Amino acid sequence: MSAAALLLTLSAAACSKNDQANSIIKMKGAELDKIMNSREEKENYLVIDVREKNEYAEGHVRYAINISVNELSNKLALLTDLKDKNIVTICRSGRRSQAAAEILQKNGFRKLFNADGVSTYPYTSLTKVANVRGKQMQELVNTGNYSVVDAREPNDYETAHLKGAISANADNITEKLGLLPRDKPVLTYCYSGNRSFAVAERLAAAGYTVINSLDGTNEYTA
Repeated sequence: MSAAALLLTLSAAACSKNDQANSIIKMKGAELDKIMNSREEKENYLVIDVREKNEYAEGHVRYAINISVNELSNKLALLTDLKDKNIVTICRSGRRSQAAAEILQKNGFRKLFNADGVSTYPYTSLTKVANVRGKQMQELVNTGNYSVVDAREPNDYETAHLKGAISANADNITEKLGLLPRDKPVLTYCYSGNRSFAVAERLAAAGYTVINSLDGTNEYTA
């Protein structure tokens, strides 16, 4: 093989690898469901439900945040620190989530997955607990319009906690419902988003509107 032919072969191989690295991978619903049901695995992914707010509120996969495809281009600043993280987009049928993944791809996100939509796969991990990132959580706390629950260990709560927060965990949250007005939405947080999500699901089952912070105190500092 001539030197020129070898160079062309190597160039083609390099392009093929780059195309594969930058491609949007189709993710089966069963795979995403498994990830969303694992506290360990879910740490490796950020799931973005790109439907409209009212659709997301009706039920979405566990740990998914909500940025509609129509707003995504204007809200990329919320995600700029995650360009090397596994990002999964999801919607009802897969069409809007594919469009959202393409927007992310054009803006430098490298590890993209488009999951089966919530109407095409029977997800077992559906929830009505909303999720936000740490910066958004802090902004919501600052409004004073929410009750706040700190799901960390009591000694860490005593050391420092978000303004107005009460200390509770999934085992004792029902005993503290009297401290949480029924007509006020609740914010939950912990170290990494896992303990607080368990509390959030208990509160949602009790009829509260709940927003959980995916970024815990281990991951976000105001």
